[in-house]
This record gives sequence, C-alpha cells and structure tokens, in this order.
Amino acid sequence: MKVETKQIVNGVDVARLVETIDSVKSQPELAKFKFRVANRWMGGGENQSRVDGFYGCNEEMQRGRLFTLVADEPELLLGRDEGANPVEYLLHALAACVTTSMIYHAAAKGIRIEAVESSLEGDVDLRGFFGIDPGVRNGYQEIRMKLKIKADASDDEIQELGRLGPSFSPVFDSITRGVPVAVTAERI
Repeated sequence: MKVETKQIVNGVDVARLVETIDSVKSQPELAKFKFRVANRWMGGGENQSRVDGFYGCNEEMQRGRLFTLVADEPELLLGRDEGANPVEYLLHALAACVTTSMIYHAAAKGIRIEAVESSLEGDVDLRGFFGIDPGVRNGYQEIRMKLKIKADASDDEIQELGRLGPSFSPVFDSITRGVPVAVTAERI
C-alpha cells in the first residue's frame, strides 16, 4: 500500500499548486477571476468595505466569512483614526501581494523560506490631493520596499527570491504599469 504524503513548502501544498497550474494551462478560461469590494462612507474620512464573494473558475464563489476593511484618516488629516488610510492600505496590498507571490513561486521551485519581513514607505505630496498645484501628482511619487528573507540560500539566491514577488505580483503590476479604472456615478 502506497501512502502519499503532502509536500508542504512555505505553507503551500505543492501538489495542489501544480494541479491548479496544470488546470489553468489546459483550460485557460479557469484563469479569469473578478474580485470585488462594496464600500460605504461612514462619515468624515471613514468608510468601510465589505469583501465577500468573487468570481473564479467559471463560477461565483462565496467565502466562508465576510471581511470588513475600515479606512479612515489620522486626526492630523481631519479623520478619527478608525483605521489605516487608503494609501496605507495600498502599501499593505503591495507588501502582501509581493510576499505571497514570492512564497508561492518559491514553493513551486521547491525553495524553502523560513521568514519574510518587509517594510514599505511612500511619498505623497498633499498639494496634489488638495488641488493646490496641478503639477504635483495626487498619489505616491515613489514607493520604496525593503524585503528581509530568511532562507538557506546564498546572497545571490536571496536577491533572486526578492525578484520573484515583483515579477509575478498582480498588485505590483497594477501599480507599476497602471490599470484602466472606469468610474460611474448614479443616485442612491
């Protein structure tokens, strides 16, 4: 009797990962996903987004639970500081996506990572947001991300691991290459 054991690398079930990749290769339509949030303004700088279902693998999928994301502004920026502000959420999304992308791709290559830490910092000039200077961008002028990786690897291999995340991260791609955003408005 053959007993199969799961190969878990970096917390990822490698057999399931390979199975997913093979499924997408043979049926490219399975790769099309739509993620959603529903947002509601709560007052002042605070608003909340609900994350529930999504579309993937040719069907609507429901999560096991609802996630609520609270965004606000610090008191200095006239908020009540009920949550991270939207540009901080952007940094979180970037850090999380780069890290997850690195971990999954390393797992697929059989590279074991013991720990990953990242720190991000971005520069925003409020003159753009307030409409004071049309020559100043509304968003980040620059974002700097530093990864610290613990793995049984050489310095060159650590650098290569550090390139894996940005190479495959959907959030990194969306930020650095831009993405069309269509906005409509209607009465409630």
